[in-house]
Amino acid sequence: MEAIRPVGRTLLRDQAYAAIRDAIVAGEIEPGAAVRDAELAARLGLSRAPVREAFARLVDEGLLESKPQSYTRVTPVVAADVRDAAAVVGAMHELATRAAVPRLTAADVAAMRAANERFDGAVRAGDVDLALRADDALHDVLVRVSGNRAAAATVARYTPLIRRLERRRFGEGGTCRSAGLHERLIAACAAGDADGAVHVTAEIWRTLADLAD
Repeated sequence: MEAIRPVGRTLLRDQAYAAIRDAIVAGEIEPGAAVRDAELAARLGLSRAPVREAFARLVDEGLLESKPQSYTRVTPVVAADVRDAAAVVGAMHELATRAAVPRLTAADVAAMRAANERFDGAVRAGDVDLALRADDALHDVLVRVSGNRAAAATVARYTPLIRRLERRRFGEGGTCRSAGLHERLIAACAAGDADGAVHVTAEIWRTLADLAD
């Protein structure tokens, strides 16, 4: 019986939140579109209660806007909001990077390299979904190793606002950041150069602020 462990169960509200957030970020629910709890609950196979809870969280995070007894709809992509989010998320990544670099193992650096290879291949293939997942995987190594839960929570909260614009620019013929910048970041991490890694991290996030312009 020692091999038996409790099975984790994601709360229904978290499942609803993740599904609706991802649909908004992917553009499947477009900016300005009205969303209705009953309709989405039916599509997700859930009751209305967890969908309403998800709506409240998404309003708080800026992906939905709501007027009581009137409407709930997807917010527009606003450049100023993206710049603000990029500044906050970038600062959290810089903080996490400085804390993480001295703690990184060879396996952590290898995971970052593998993620960047997936990222580069996805960008070349025009696969925005895979590119953004690989980008997340690379930077998540540093956030995880830093052990800073507040930074991790802030990154998770504001990154979707940035992703919406990245996806749009990618669809218009742009690219998702740079595998070359990632290579410089990885090299600094592998060398134990925290200052260098933080410098490259800041450069990466400045490119996202510029994207909003």
